[in-house]
Amino acid sequence: IAASQLTDFARFVEAQTGERFADHAALEAFSRRAWRQFWALFLHWSRLHVEGDVAPVATSDSVEHARFFPGLRLSFVENVLRGRDPAPAITSIDENGRRSTVTRGELRLDVACAAMGLRSRGLGAGDHVIGIVRNDYDAALACLATSAIGATWSATSPDLGLEAMVERFRPLAPRALFVHRAFAHHGKKRDIADRVDALMKALPSIETVVLLDEQGPDHGRMTTLGALCATTTDQSGFDRLPFDHPLFVVFSSGTTGAPKCIVHGAGGTLLEQHKEHRLHCDLRAGDKLLFQTSTGWMMWNWQLSALASGAEIVLYDGSVSFPDEDALWRTVEQEGVTVFGTSPAFLQYTREAGIVPRERFGLSRLRAILSTGSVLGEGLHAWAREAVKDVPLQSISGGTDILGCFLLGNPNLPVRAGELQSASLGLDVRAADVDARGVGELVCANPFPSRPLGLLGDDEGRRFHEAYFAQRPGVWTHGDFLEQTATGAKIHGRSDGVLNVRGIRIGPAEITSALEGVEEIAEAMAVEQAWPDEPGGSRLVLLLVMRDGRALDRPLTLRLKKRIAERRSMAHVPQVIAQVEALPVTHNGKRSERAARDALDGRTAKNLAALANPECLEAIVRAVGLPGLIWVRPGANRQPPRRPP
Repeated sequence: IAASQLTDFARFVEAQTGERFADHAALEAFSRRAWRQFWALFLHWSRLHVEGDVAPVATSDSVEHARFFPGLRLSFVENVLRGRDPAPAITSIDENGRRSTVTRGELRLDVACAAMGLRSRGLGAGDHVIGIVRNDYDAALACLATSAIGATWSATSPDLGLEAMVERFRPLAPRALFVHRAFAHHGKKRDIADRVDALMKALPSIETVVLLDEQGPDHGRMTTLGALCATTTDQSGFDRLPFDHPLFVVFSSGTTGAPKCIVHGAGGTLLEQHKEHRLHCDLRAGDKLLFQTSTGWMMWNWQLSALASGAEIVLYDGSVSFPDEDALWRTVEQEGVTVFGTSPAFLQYTREAGIVPRERFGLSRLRAILSTGSVLGEGLHAWAREAVKDVPLQSISGGTDILGCFLLGNPNLPVRAGELQSASLGLDVRAADVDARGVGELVCANPFPSRPLGLLGDDEGRRFHEAYFAQRPGVWTHGDFLEQTATGAKIHGRSDGVLNVRGIRIGPAEITSALEGVEEIAEAMAVEQAWPDEPGGSRLVLLLVMRDGRALDRPLTLRLKKRIAERRSMAHVPQVIAQVEALPVTHNGKRSERAARDALDGRTAKNLAALANPECLEAIVRAVGLPGLIWVRPGANRQPPRRPP
């Protein structure tokens, strides 16, 4: 800890500014108070490759309108791929035991060749490239080659349903597609060739298709990765582009419609994530980072940029419990992973499966565990210390919206169960409109580099403003409930309508829109219910109002689950589907998911007085089948049951 990069950076800032930091709180306060100076100093200390004028650091004090480093140019790929040629860069492993390692020199050559192949097909800056890809080396190569030519990268995992893919990719009008047309999960091969063919018909803008997992024709718009990379190159370098040149388009979980296409810039993404990796995670050359993620989650992008810290990344593709129940833990041991990223859902699975990693594996190199995706309960902290290893279990919280973290770990601070250690340096993270419990909405009051450039197709910025700034002009409102404690912070779930089930964020509209056309259903509402015995601490409940004379029986229930899985993904399939007489609505006719969730969680609905039909809440609780749990009237304070009925 004494030799952490965070300590080194603090001393550098002291030498440059004359400030003196008695503790981390003083450094954190400086990073908020003098945020422009902080970012300029971090850029200098990090030695990232940039060119141009550092001043101005930012063009505005408003989070909504500030642009960072408008005078700088950089290459995201050049910075990610820096380092000694012989050093290992990426190790890929799948559930069948296939393994490969690529050095930094080999990766640079592969990226340069693939980029040349894309350019030969007419692709370049301003184009959109998409991927339906597994978590392996080829996916990383495709992403980096796309970035090298100045195009944007967007991806999903192969298990996503066709309609969900079309919803995400259609607004991009992509010109190229990288694709795995099959994937393995828990020992079974899943072929998605038909789904890919249907996607290509739905997206006629696609001119180039690069097959990653099979041989195929190399003519017309279809080619293979080997053929694409066949072009030789002199590796003359990667073009440096403006600091805010678009890099990634990622997808939110929309609450009222199709997911938002969020555009992130190269410089802001690199700078924020590099700060998180080096100062908060203490990643450096010699480290190995494995984050349990799919290619459609922002943690995949976050993991990829960790290469810029000098660390090696380990990509794991497949089931975490195949061929053995402890397959992922075995990989952590065999690969000598030093920093392991996962979720509360996986830690809870490990505990409930009776797996005690420290008894099966040495885990000698493991020095930190990162957890994100949902709230990390206090009990998992104690369990991990005893059953895994007595190393920091650091909860981190941010999201797709910023491709980074608002709250995360700190190598110089102790970990307290149930808390996140510190705010991300340089970000003025606060709890706004705090209630009597000390809980408020998470906001960021000062500009930060990884604020997205905007939403695709939202040229006037109206949707962007409504999503993040309408409540508090000039201040970012994130959508999480935050409690700031004397020693850190606690996240208390979402403040908006986004569901967080087993660590996966899902927009309610993604569920209900998949049911359109089912003639038996009149109305539908998807609600997240606290359920401690589920991995991640909650479960997805689907409430249905049926048309006259129709009933929710077992065949219809199975048909609905299959429909949702095919149109969205298995992660979207509800654990509970219940028929109700009515859904809660306000006096102006707006449905209230929050009221239904409060009732199922054993709480008085906060907006009870605003409901036109509050009596439906008691019926909803009975329909879901919770014995002993009745509708909570004002003044009551019930907790959800600890065990499923």
